[in-house]
Amino acid sequence: MSLDIHYPRRTTKPCRIGSVTMGSGHPVVVQSMITEETRNIDSCVEQIIALHRAGSEIVRVTTPTLGEAQCLEEIKAKIREQYLDVPMTADVHHQGTAIAVEAAKYVDEIRVNPGLFVFKRHGSRASEIGADEEIDLRGRTEDASVDELRAELAYDPSEWDDELLALEESFVPVIEACKRHDRAMRVGVNHGSLSERILVTYGDTPAGMVESALEYLRLCEKHGYQNLNISAKASRVPVMVQANRLMAERLDAEGMNYPLHLGVTEAGDGQYARVKSTAGIATLLMEGIGDTIRVSLSEDPVEEIPVCYEILQALGLRKTQVEYIACPSCGRTKFNLPIVLNQVREATKHLVGLDIAVMGCIVNGPGEMADADYGYVGAAGGKITLYRKREPVKHGIPQEKGVEELINLLKEDLVWREPTEAPKLMTPLRTL
Repeated sequence: MSLDIHYPRRTTKPCRIGSVTMGSGHPVVVQSMITEETRNIDSCVEQIIALHRAGSEIVRVTTPTLGEAQCLEEIKAKIREQYLDVPMTADVHHQGTAIAVEAAKYVDEIRVNPGLFVFKRHGSRASEIGADEEIDLRGRTEDASVDELRAELAYDPSEWDDELLALEESFVPVIEACKRHDRAMRVGVNHGSLSERILVTYGDTPAGMVESALEYLRLCEKHGYQNLNISAKASRVPVMVQANRLMAERLDAEGMNYPLHLGVTEAGDGQYARVKSTAGIATLLMEGIGDTIRVSLSEDPVEEIPVCYEILQALGLRKTQVEYIACPSCGRTKFNLPIVLNQVREATKHLVGLDIAVMGCIVNGPGEMADADYGYVGAAGGKITLYRKREPVKHGIPQEKGVEELINLLKEDLVWREPTEAPKLMTPLRTL
């Protein structure tokens, strides 16, 4: 009997971003972000379409100024005209009330960063320092007490309520715009950009990240808005994992069970960036935490999409390709396994939904491939045996005929399709 392990997924409210819904039992959503400047409208349109075709179900665009936000209208219109209506997110930056309100007219989701979309106090030490004279709280919170840091910043705790009122005044127009246009919002906290007030009070910690998000979520709920999702990203995997665990715990405890967006920010490029992202994202998904993911690479964003889907496939959350089970090869292997595995893959990779095993010998092959739909197993004398599930169904096949006979078996079982007939499949494999 095959071992089928299920991990309970965190129960969340749904969050709708255009035609996509995350959370509430829906498949984990894959998303990415374009790298083109938003004012380069045609280039943005081209990159958004390319990302969506590659499998990015939501595409994010940066909107640092009102001018970029206004460009979103033409970008969205051209995408609809040339392709289809792609769910889009506008990433709003510093002091972004007017920017977010404008962007909400055109795109499906607004992302705000509480550490940047923030009310700036006047008269404090922090407001007096220049661009070349910054007080670096990060890395110092373990060496200095909260009181010492507050003193250095001339921070008066009595200002807290006044600042929250000012924050609410700035943020409510964004909430109302999202309600008016039926848009979603991501409250996206980054470890590297917490606000001065949060840093002074909580330090540069996962707890500070959670409190930063909760302030904004409470304001949203106060004003009757709940089409939300939250992210807590960091460039260090342990911080990202701890922050999201704590975020899920606090949200659920306060009855704000919104979906979570997972990502290791600024992961870099190449193999290490992929491993680093997988370590953080997969750890949380295995714990049932996470409803949408982005792998952040310093590469063409199209390269992020295969990593996302391979993480989801490896965890049994989405099935977007054939699952190949193959042994690492050893002295018992009866054929050149890397070559044969590649031949089998090239012949069958369009048959999304199947699990196919390529095993080097009869000793461990049948047992190790027990969960596969079909097996291609080396036998003595330059022969192979084909399996259907655990049952050997074709024996003594010459190696050079192996792939051909595997295709014939698939045809006999009516699971073969010609490559041009195979639709792209991005469906949930199971609910963990």
